[in-house]
Amino acid sequence: MTTDTDLSMDGHSATAVFASKGIDVTPNKDQGVIKIVKRQGIDGDRPMIGDRVTVHYTGELLNGKTFDCSRDRKEPFCFNLGKGQVLKAWDISVLSMQRGELCKLLCGPEYAYGASGNPGKIPPNSSVLFEMELLKFEGEVLTDDGGITRRIKVKGDGYSNPNDGAIVDVHLEGSCGGRLFDSRDVCFVVGEAEDKGVPLGVDRAMEKMQKGECCILYLKPKYGFGKEGKPEFKIGPDKDIVYEVTLKDFQRAKESWEMDLNEKLEMAAVVKLKGNQYVKAGWYNQAVIQYQRIVSWLEMECGTGMEQQKRIQDFLLTSHLNLALCFLRLKEFSQVVENCNKVIELDENNEKALYRRGEARLLRNEFSLAMADFQKVLQVNSSNRAARAQISICQSKIREHHEQDKRTYANMFQKFAEHDAKIGKMKRRRNESVKSSENGEVGIKRQRRSQECPS
Repeated sequence: MTTDTDLSMDGHSATAVFASKGIDVTPNKDQGVIKIVKRQGIDGDRPMIGDRVTVHYTGELLNGKTFDCSRDRKEPFCFNLGKGQVLKAWDISVLSMQRGELCKLLCGPEYAYGASGNPGKIPPNSSVLFEMELLKFEGEVLTDDGGITRRIKVKGDGYSNPNDGAIVDVHLEGSCGGRLFDSRDVCFVVGEAEDKGVPLGVDRAMEKMQKGECCILYLKPKYGFGKEGKPEFKIGPDKDIVYEVTLKDFQRAKESWEMDLNEKLEMAAVVKLKGNQYVKAGWYNQAVIQYQRIVSWLEMECGTGMEQQKRIQDFLLTSHLNLALCFLRLKEFSQVVENCNKVIELDENNEKALYRRGEARLLRNEFSLAMADFQKVLQVNSSNRAARAQISICQSKIREHHEQDKRTYANMFQKFAEHDAKIGKMKRRRNESVKSSENGEVGIKRQRRSQECPS
């Protein structure tokens, strides 16, 4: 173990210390990054590629001059490991650290600032020193709701990723509470993984993976086996699960720009059928993927001739209606409104779109807007009894809301009145106290004068 004194010598001395006591952490052992541990970290996990890491660091030239320090800014530095966001030396060295570890690094120019250096701070072709402390690290969150977290064990090759419709060949190992329940090689179509009993979270992670990558996926119930669980795997409802996934190979599906309109229309018919099957099975997230593919293919298409234009409009209208239905079941009400609006742009009197938008607005407590939608439904179809019933519900909710407001304001005004009365009472008491004090002082003065008079 070395101390700061050991490393704050001239360049030759520091290099000698690292050569005698340091560890080469470069993959090809070329002495480009040498590490000396100053304080051991906590035993356990080390960061993986893609992890979000938080560090404190101090950068120095070999003459001991500091050129950068996160502690001086009183703010640690965060980055995604192994993504090329920082110096190559950092990506390499932090992979070797444990949480809480403090180390010193000697970094050659090819792993630091290179032949050009950093004008005004670091001369060209300079080796530099870094003191690095790893404060914490966590997996890469792949979804906005935090339902899928990825940690990469082995980085993949190239820059290409599977897309929706791609055929992937993977090895899976699933575990729950430390118990392995699934281990197999499987081939599936991205967006249709449920057909092979592969959870949604694994399917959605595919678009982030590269060939040869091995990663660990931490899946919340929504992206695992949900409220139903998986009896054949002895997984109960609402369980977090973990999958280790190796992407062995894949074949990308054609992108929209690679298909002509006739091909898109043929594919839309097939994908729509698959989406409808998922809806009937209650797999709404999977159905959403299918309908969104159709929209992405056709939303910018115009077609040539009335027949093509009608087919495009029919597919878009149906896809948005079905998306609204799926999002209604998933309780994503803003998405319901958005997709219904798309339908109404194509067909302003579409009964289903108006009704589903009304349902979403009612569930968002937008009672007046919801009632307007249901009233429009009755204008389109006066015999729609469901819409009539929903109007009654909206009217009842609006009355309840008004009554609630009345009670709230009544209580508010009552509290204001009580507060004002209390303040008034306190002022009166204060005034009475002052008057009483003044009267007392007058009496005392009179008594003093009478005592001072000769007898």
